[in-house]
Amino acid sequence: MDLNPCSLHGRVAVITGASRGIGRAIAAAYAAAGARLVLAARTAATLETVAKELGLNGTAVLPVPTDIARAQDTDHLLAQTLEHFGRVDILVNNAGISPIYKRAEQTTDEELANILAVNLCGTFRCCRDFGKVMLQQRHGCIINVVSIGARVALPRLVAYCAAKAAVEAMTRVLAVEWADRGVRVNAIGPAFVETDLAHDVLAHPYLGRRIREQTPLGRPATPEEIAGAAVYLASDAASYVTGQTIYVDGGWTAQ
Repeated sequence: MDLNPCSLHGRVAVITGASRGIGRAIAAAYAAAGARLVLAARTAATLETVAKELGLNGTAVLPVPTDIARAQDTDHLLAQTLEHFGRVDILVNNAGISPIYKRAEQTTDEELANILAVNLCGTFRCCRDFGKVMLQQRHGCIINVVSIGARVALPRLVAYCAAKAAVEAMTRVLAVEWADRGVRVNAIGPAFVETDLAHDVLAHPYLGRRIREQTPLGRPATPEEIAGAAVYLASDAASYVTGQTIYVDGGWTAQ
């Protein structure tokens, strides 16, 4: 009997966007908590590197190259998960893109569609398809990684913020619809995190300074600080938590 309420011993966790940044940190934290992992990202070689660095053998980790904007890829991810492990206990929807930084009136239809295809539609598809398995099992946990942009305005990131706000709303709906069948759905809302995605903004002499000034704790988060919330939400310690967004934001949204 495991007396640690934050243990994930033996559970099967699927993590999208697992090759770097927040997803990579969550994978490491879940491995340390005893989970078996399915690692999904677009680049196979990077996934293999992460799996090797985690020190897990083939019975405990499965890298699956996946572009969540493609339905056939998410179908393959689910099929591989069930073939290898026979079930899924945890899904972390971390994959996301933020490829543009421009004013709303300059954002093109193509740019909007590209961002929504990954950040919203891909996330919904994973929730729906993996959720069906969890509903049949009558247990499961889904964690959607959103952003402070779901709640506060981040200028020049209108499409990104719109997608993340939609995912936060979707999180609440799924939590209510699926609660009676044992599936919990929550979200994590980071502020700026020291990752490749945020590197250029944080390194910018003006924008980086403004972000630090806007953050009560005075600094960006580390990926490991986001991973701590992901371990909690996936564990039995959060067994009565559903439909919530935990903002791991250094106090940004408290202002």
